[in-house]
Amino acid sequence: MAAFEAVRAAVTRAEELAVAVNASVVDAGGREIAFLRGDGAFLPSGQIARDKAYTAAGFGLPSGELYQALSGEPAVLSGITGQPNIAAFPGGVPIRVEDELIGGIGVSGASAEQDDICARAGLAAIGLGHREG
Repeated sequence: MAAFEAVRAAVTRAEELAVAVNASVVDAGGREIAFLRGDGAFLPSGQIARDKAYTAAGFGLPSGELYQALSGEPAVLSGITGQPNIAAFPGGVPIRVEDELIGGIGVSGASAEQDDICARAGLAAIGLGHREG
């Protein structure tokens, strides 16, 4: 149930920002467990939202930080970002309960900054972060 609350909060935050997004939550194994497409959100960004959630869950860090972490190693960056379902730009955030990584939330359809704000709003809605912006 919390996963559905998170995607609903992410899409609602996007509406407050006057943008349309898709939001996805995956479990620790990268399997999608909740998805919501906001009214008017670009269809292709649904897969990107899933990829951001998968990346955040798989690496245990926000998807936007993956690029930064690997930017000093071009061959590694190219190899990792060339893999299916990897998104190395903002909008994906890991979901942790205490110190345990339990999944990720990804948002796509607006600017990278807005996607990140919406993903974090999803976490805040389930008591796992603070609301931004």
